[in-house]
Amino acid sequence: EDPELNINHPYYDVARHGIIQLAGDDNSGRKVITFSCCRMPPSHQLNHTRLLEYLKYTLDQYVENDYTVVYFHYGLKSLNKPSLKWLQTAYKEFDRKYVSKIFVLPSMIFRSLLTISFSFPRYKKNLKALYVVHPTNFIKILWNIFKPLISHKFGKKITYLNYLSDLREHLKYDQLNIPQEVIRHDENLRGKQKGKLPPVVKVPPPRPPLPTQQFGVSLQYIKDKNKGELIPPVMKETVSYLKKKGLQVEGLFRRSASIQTIKDVQKLYNQGKSVNFDDYHDIHIPAVILKTFLRELPQPLLTFECYDHILGITSVESSLRVTRCKQIIQGLPEHNYVVLKYLICFLHMVSQESIYNRMTASSLACVFGLNLIRPSKGTASLSALVPLNLFTELLIDFYMNIFNSRTVPGE
Repeated sequence: EDPELNINHPYYDVARHGIIQLAGDDNSGRKVITFSCCRMPPSHQLNHTRLLEYLKYTLDQYVENDYTVVYFHYGLKSLNKPSLKWLQTAYKEFDRKYVSKIFVLPSMIFRSLLTISFSFPRYKKNLKALYVVHPTNFIKILWNIFKPLISHKFGKKITYLNYLSDLREHLKYDQLNIPQEVIRHDENLRGKQKGKLPPVVKVPPPRPPLPTQQFGVSLQYIKDKNKGELIPPVMKETVSYLKKKGLQVEGLFRRSASIQTIKDVQKLYNQGKSVNFDDYHDIHIPAVILKTFLRELPQPLLTFECYDHILGITSVESSLRVTRCKQIIQGLPEHNYVVLKYLICFLHMVSQESIYNRMTASSLACVFGLNLIRPSKGTASLSALVPLNLFTELLIDFYMNIFNSRTVPGE
C-alpha cells in the first residue's frame, strides 16, 4: 500500500490496491499512468464501479495534457475479472455514440480503458499512446477482427508489447513501478522462448558531459561553464521566446512535440550551437524543451530535501499555506532560488493570460509540479500529486508575495 495515501482519499478503498499508478514520463515528456491487472483483488473484494470511477478520476487530472497509458494484462483471471453485469451497467453510463457492442467480450479491463476513450472525446483526444504489455493471443485476434471498425487515428495509438524490455524504447523504464508478479511472468516467457533467461545486457559507462552541456547536468555545472551566469542559457532563451510569441497560445505547455525534433534541439544546445525556434514553426517546441530541461536536472529545482516538506502543505491551514510556501522556498540554495524565481515569474505571466491560453495557475501546476520536485528514489505516487501540484499552484498564484523578501547577489 502507498505510504503517502491518506485514508481520507475519496477513492481510498480502490486506490490502496495500487492498481492504477502514476509512473513518471515517457520519452516525449508525457505523463504515464499504469494499470496492473495482477493487483486487482478477487471480485467480491473490489467494487468495480468504483474502480472505473477511480480510473476516470485519475485521468481527469491529465486529460487536458497529452498522456500515456501502460496496461499490464497479466494477472487478469476469472477470480478478479469484472462481471458482464458490471460491464453492461458501465456502458449505460456512457454515450452509445462512441461505444461499440463488439467489446462485450472477455478481457474486460482492457475494454474499460477503450470504453472510456470511446465514450468521452476529451479522454481520447490527448491519449497519445496505449501500451498493452503481455497481451494474450485472444486480445490480438479480437483486435485484428474489429480493427476496421475503430478509427485509424485511435488504432495507431495502441501498441502491443510482448516483453517488458520493449517498453524501454518508449518509456523511462526505471520509473515504472512494475509488479513483481509481472516481472516473474516476463522472465518465464523469455525462459520458455530461449530455454534460459536472457543474458544481462552490459550498459557502457556514461560519457563525461561536454563543456557546453545543458541537459542532464547540474545547475552548478552550467553556471561554471557559462561565466557565472545564474540562469541557464536554455532557460533564458526558451522563456524569452515564449514571452514574445507564446503567452496567448491556447494550451501552452500541454502539448508534446516530435521526439526527434526535441532530441535535435537538445543536441544543438549540448554542443553549444545556436537555436532559432522560428525555424521549427511550432511554438510547443520551446515549451517542451523548457520542461525537458527541468525534468532532466540530476536534482530537481526544488531539491530532494524539500520533498517531504512540500507533501505536508495540505495539512497546513488554508490561510497559512502561502506563508508555509515562503518558508520552504527561503530554505533553498541561492542558485536554486534564483532559477526558481525566474521560472515562476514567467509562469505567473502565463497564468495572467489564461483568458486566451486557458492555462491557469492550477493548469500550469499540473504540468510543472513533477518537473520541479520528485522523490530521491522512485517516482511520486498518485496520492502525492495533490500536495505537489497545490504547492506549485500557490507559488504561481502568489508569486509576488512568496518571492518578495529574499535578494541574492548576482540575481
